[in-house]
Order: sequence, then structure tokens, then C-alpha cells
Amino acid sequence: MRTLFLQAPSFDGFDGGAGSRYQAKREIKSFWYPTWLAQPASLVENSKLVDAPPHDQTLNDVLAMAKDFDLAVLHTSVPSFASDVKTIEAMKAVNPNLKAGLIGAKVAVDADGSMQKAPVVDFVARNEFDFSIKEVADGVPFADIKGVSYRNSSGVIVHNEDRPILENMDDLPFVTPVYKRDLVMENYFIGYLKHPYISIYTGRGCKSRCTFCLWPQTVGGHRYRTRSVEHVIEEIKWAMKAFPQTKEFFFDDDTFTDNLPRAEAIAAELGKLGVTWSCNAKANVPRETLKKLKDGGLRLLLVGYESGNQQILHNIKKGMRIEVAEKFTKDCHELGIAIHGTFILGLPGETTETMVETAKWAAKINPHTIQVSLAAPYPGTFLYKQAVENGWLDAEHAELVDEHGIQIAPLHYPHLSHTEIFNSVETFYKSFYFRPRKIGAIVGEMIRSPEMMKRRLREGVEFFDFLKERRQAAA
Repeated sequence: MRTLFLQAPSFDGFDGGAGSRYQAKREIKSFWYPTWLAQPASLVENSKLVDAPPHDQTLNDVLAMAKDFDLAVLHTSVPSFASDVKTIEAMKAVNPNLKAGLIGAKVAVDADGSMQKAPVVDFVARNEFDFSIKEVADGVPFADIKGVSYRNSSGVIVHNEDRPILENMDDLPFVTPVYKRDLVMENYFIGYLKHPYISIYTGRGCKSRCTFCLWPQTVGGHRYRTRSVEHVIEEIKWAMKAFPQTKEFFFDDDTFTDNLPRAEAIAAELGKLGVTWSCNAKANVPRETLKKLKDGGLRLLLVGYESGNQQILHNIKKGMRIEVAEKFTKDCHELGIAIHGTFILGLPGETTETMVETAKWAAKINPHTIQVSLAAPYPGTFLYKQAVENGWLDAEHAELVDEHGIQIAPLHYPHLSHTEIFNSVETFYKSFYFRPRKIGAIVGEMIRSPEMMKRRLREGVEFFDFLKERRQAAA
């Protein structure tokens, strides 16, 4: 079938497309590549990938394409589900013969509920959906496709047996040719990465058991299944030729450092190519490995610290000790590896005191940049189940963002209100970035680079606008 893979239009400032962990407005505007859509698109002939938000494409732009396709596949999430369904309704009004399906964690964990709420949806592909979507596009009858839920001729929802997870990740084609064919790379930017950048996955799954983390508990699993070193390097070589303007490659695996020997082997090959790259990492990588990664072109690590309180880390099964994270961070500073540190407020065990403790700890370890999020209990996670059972979350009113895309604080505790948790984010940011030491470092960086000066000034304006919107949302 002529297949449209679509990241639908959303609110202004939508962060991230299909690759984002949180489909919300962030502190500064950023866009991630829609890799989860690009991967099945690479398997399907006659396909086109449309990533509407970063390309400023409106619903009318999408509707103008609707008659050109037989099948539409949309990536959806809990925050974007209602909007995505409205997009399908509008497309089918233009093209009644269009078949439409959804992929993503939202439908993976609640296929029946999702289809009940959206009669316009013909099918959903659960869990690891790449080859399920290929079979749909190839015209295989729904009844014969593992891993899908669909409406039969009587309108009854049928759930087929699960599709086994993919073991040989090299069976998946490169995604970068789809980027080249359908996307404008300059439209993708993240504040802590060089621009323009490219992100890809070199594996799926994460060994960690963090109770809040969406992807390992829904789509990816807890076994880190990886592409071969050779397969990864061949795609990087291809992308270097196709996108000579690339300043940085980002490996978006949940935890690229889950397999240290493989990470070192990839770094060794990237070093030969002279590539600058970054990745997600846990704050426990040994110094000797960090040194090898740095020698191989590593510039930055995106690290989920989450909290500076050891008991909270235990509560969320982070599997990290504060002193280990401190040594890791010190090693990165000494080796010249930048860190973008992420923190979460409102996790189980949080108090007014622990939020202050985490902010002070962030200033102490001093990553280059930070991101502060509100605990988001996504359906399908242990945190969601735990929150409902303990009365920390009203499951019937568990919105994660408001109508403008601002992340809200859905969790609350007897000793800690929604409002206190929500307001703590701004306090955290101010305590970190408005320190004399941090201001001096930022100013020095701007003085050394006119390009960086323009970028930081733009980001500063966006940051203050974001805080203003959050205050309005709170009011």
C-alpha cells in the first residue's frame, strides 16, 4: 500500500516527535528525530515519512496529502492520543478508503482501551511493531499478522498473539536514508547537542529497572539487544556522505553504556572516522571506559541522575549510588566530557526537603546543562500502578500535559501537593543556573564563541518564556 508514516501536528513548541521520552513543551525548543516511525518506513516501499511539528506542517498540510495514500500509520502517546485521533478523523473525512493504525507505548499497553475510545482507528500494532507494520502495508490479512489488534468485518476488536521480539537487530535497515529522503535535518535541534545533528538507535532495551521509565517497560524490554558494531559503523559512514554538514551523532539507545566492551569497540571505530558523538549513559561508567570513549570522539553524555537523595533512588529502583555518580561525574569533568544531567521531582518518597537536597546536589556535581522534569506516571509503568494503588494519582484524571503542552504534576502525596511539586521546578532551575559560578561559565563560553553567544541568548529568551507559560498554567 501507499503508506504515510505520520507524526501529526501538535501544539506549538511540541518537543520531540517519536523519539522523545516526554511529548511535552520543554524549557527550550527542541526536536528529536522520529526514529520510531522512520524504522518501519525503511521497511515499506511506497512509503513517506511526514514529521509535522519540526517542519511547521499544519493539519491542512496533512489533509492535502490524505488522498495520496492507502494507509496511514501514526505514532501516538498518552499526551498526544486525543489530538492524533482527531487527525485520523479529519484524514478519513477527506479519504474514506484510508486505513489508519497507531503505534507507540500508549497502544502497546492498552490496545483494547485505545481502540474502544477511537472507533476511527482500524488497527494498532503493539510492542515491537516494525515488521507487523510491514505486513500490514504488504496487504497481509490482519488475522494473519502477529502483534496487531484490529476490527474485524463485524466491528469486533480482535487481539492477535504477540509478535516475538526481534533478536537480530541487523535485520533492520538503516533509518538515515529515510531521514535523507523525507526530512530536513536542519529542522532538528537540541540545546545540548551541536547543530545540525543526527540521532539513531544502535540497540533496544535497557537493563535497568527504573520504575518510571516508559520504553523498557512497554516496547523495548529489559534485554539490551544490539546491532553489530559493523552495522552501526556502516550507517555512520553512509550518513557522513549523505549529510556532510553533520556536526554530531547522537546514539539514542536508552543506555548506550549498558554493554561497555561494545561501546568501547564502537568508539574505537568512530575515532578512526573523526566523528564527534554523544549518547545516553548511566552514572556508573568506569573512568578507563570513559577515557576510551573520549579518545574515540565522545563529546557529551546525557545522564539520568533523577534525584540527589539515596532513598528516592532506592524507591525507584534506579540501581545507582550517590557516591558512584559523584565519582563518575568528577571523572567526566576531568576528562573533558560534557554532561547534560536530567532530574525528576515528585518521585515516591519526595518531600520539600528532598527537592531542595537534589537541587543542592545538582549544583555540587555541576553538569554542564540540566533538565528538570515532573514525575510522569505513564500507563504501563510500575510507577503508574504504584501511584494508582497508593492513591497518589487519580487514574480518571491523569493528564500529563495541559492543552498547551505544559507538563503538569499529576502525582501528589499526603505531605506534598501538586502545586508544591510543580513550583519546585522553577526553583530548581534558578538555584542551578543563577549561581555566580554558573553564570560566569556561561558568559565565558559566549565570549569565546559568537555562534554560542547567539545560541545561548536565544535559549535564554525561550527559557524565560517557558517559565512564564508555566506560571500561567499554574494560575
